[in-house]
Amino acid sequence: MKRFIYALLLTVVAVLAGCGEYNAAQKFGDTEYKYEYAKACYTRGRFTRAFETLSGIVTSLKGSGVGEESLYLMGLSAYHSGDLTAAAETFRKYYQSYPRGTYVEDAHYYCGLALFDAVPNPKLDQSTTKQSIAELQRFLDAYPYTRLKDQTQEMIQQLQDHLVEKEYLSAKLYYDLGDYILNSLQGGSNFEACIVTSENALRDYPFAKAERRELFMMMILRSRYQLARKSVDQKQADRFRQTVDDYYAFVNEFPESEYLKEAQEYFTKSQKALKGQTEDDE
Repeated sequence: MKRFIYALLLTVVAVLAGCGEYNAAQKFGDTEYKYEYAKACYTRGRFTRAFETLSGIVTSLKGSGVGEESLYLMGLSAYHSGDLTAAAETFRKYYQSYPRGTYVEDAHYYCGLALFDAVPNPKLDQSTTKQSIAELQRFLDAYPYTRLKDQTQEMIQQLQDHLVEKEYLSAKLYYDLGDYILNSLQGGSNFEACIVTSENALRDYPFAKAERRELFMMMILRSRYQLARKSVDQKQADRFRQTVDDYYAFVNEFPESEYLKEAQEYFTKSQKALKGQTEDDE
């Protein structure tokens, strides 16, 4: 009978205009009624109101028959309203609070998905990207046979590509800055920074797409040659030898690269430099 009364009240409230509906629900002060109101809001696509209402009662509902459901619904409401940070936090709280809960597998997944959807432009800080990878990997570790395995693995791959793109943009920026001394790191050069960034990316992301590996290796070769060319006499020979080594590494992995002609030019000039010829002698 009580649920019938609540349902009837919700029907009455539903005809109220604008924010009156929300205010009326809050003024009732009855937790069970507010929960029914929040579910009605969610069903009608009013996700922000559902989230706000559930935020005020979810603690009171903990331990009740709907405590688990209310927390999960709160996470869904945050996700569909676009509040991805709140969604991730709520889903994480759910699977930590209810490790054997009815919705625990989906909560694990949605936590990673919310972070995935919140991933910023590659030029910006990628903390969220790394958090999403970790969260999605934990999901796969916990549920290796999940129905969501394929799409989760695809998301992880996309996120890893995103991190690779971040490193590529950083390496390219160092190379483009070239001799700009004010950006040099601790007395080093931008070309050295480009090499280090590219080498770290190749090491940290061994499964990066071939086209990105090709660009990283080409930037290493370019930077190595420029670094050798601009070095003091005592360091030039070693750095030209490194350029030659990087050339061989590049052509061995990408023998048909579109950058092959450019790579060969660095190789030829480095060989001549090692034989004591200057660019003016060519």
